[in-house]
Amino acid sequence: MRARPVTRRRVGILGGMGPEATILLQQRVLATVRAVDDADHIPLLIDMNPQVPSRIAHLIEGTGADPGPVLAAMARRLEAAGASALAMPCNTAHHYAPDIEAAVSIPFLNMIDLSVGRAMCHLNKGASIGILASPAVRLAGVFDAPLERAGLMALWPEDAGRMLDAIRTIKAEGPTPETRRTLEDAAEDLASRGAAHLFVACSEFSLIADALPGAVPATDTVDVLADAIHDHTFTNWS
Repeated sequence: MRARPVTRRRVGILGGMGPEATILLQQRVLATVRAVDDADHIPLLIDMNPQVPSRIAHLIEGTGADPGPVLAAMARRLEAAGASALAMPCNTAHHYAPDIEAAVSIPFLNMIDLSVGRAMCHLNKGASIGILASPAVRLAGVFDAPLERAGLMALWPEDAGRMLDAIRTIKAEGPTPETRRTLEDAAEDLASRGAAHLFVACSEFSLIADALPGAVPATDTVDVLADAIHDHTFTNWS
């Protein structure tokens, strides 16, 4: 007889940023489980809310509404629905993690902290990580504190406008050959400038992560989050 966990806990997903990236996280979570039946899989509570105010408009353009209150309301709904932890497959939206954490009494599986923690196990102090992300991630300093605590340095793509254009194209049209070239070119540039590791740190780029040239090791933050959801779900309570 196969052993089963004593407790199977549900993670609530703050989704819709963008919708395809939320579906991608579900697929990555699905892949973490060796299942022979539906019941073997991980239960999730998903608030798929594409109407969360634009993070780019708020952080880059300074014209949009603050997403923080909307994310906090989503977090409260998910906790009320029975979530024992929360997760969010949008790197940029982690700027608003304090709003989410203040709204609930359950843990928030912070994709940024978890990804930096995984990378630091394989890198020497002072190593540089190339971050393939929206310019909003850099402007908001999403990775600054975790990298500083880990003793690691950030390298960013030089053509931020091209990265943002690629993200907007993927949101509107899905992956395209041009967006794949953008990601490949940025990865090669970061590697040539000394990146010892790469973070795929935009969930739109996670959709085209197979375009990475493989010059240096890479971590997809969506994969890290999927693993954290798996670990939380299958951890037995004492």
